[in-house]
Amino acid sequence: MKQLQLLLILIAFTGLQSIAQTEKTDKVHKVIIQLNTADTAAWSSVIGNIKNFQKVWPGHVKIEVVVHGKALNFLVASKTHLATDIETISKQGVIFNACENTMNKYGIKKEMLLNVAGTVASGVAELVIQQENGWSYLKAGL
Repeated sequence: MKQLQLLLILIAFTGLQSIAQTEKTDKVHKVIIQLNTADTAAWSSVIGNIKNFQKVWPGHVKIEVVVHGKALNFLVASKTHLATDIETISKQGVIFNACENTMNKYGIKKEMLLNVAGTVASGVAELVIQQENGWSYLKAGL
């Protein structure tokens, strides 16, 4: 009998959690992701995280990925292995921005980036600005 009661309590609790998660979907979540590692496994993880956000909050999430430092090749057309994923996700409203300071450091021109990539003057400054605007911060990689 106690096992049945525990099972019923667990089912009721799980149902309440589902209702609570459903109610939260009206909010538009804003997430800024920092990517600054050459680790291509981290690059793939960013794509996976984005897809998971979109699955949990379909139509209720804005995402910007700021790419700087050693991660710049993530957005360089001739060097990334994720061009198709990046282009597909950008069509769903995800913004990908490369840091112009990093581009200058490595001699990367705007034309060398994927067509869907934008730029920001400073990647780290963009992270601060968006956090000041209420965006949640996610660090990719290490």
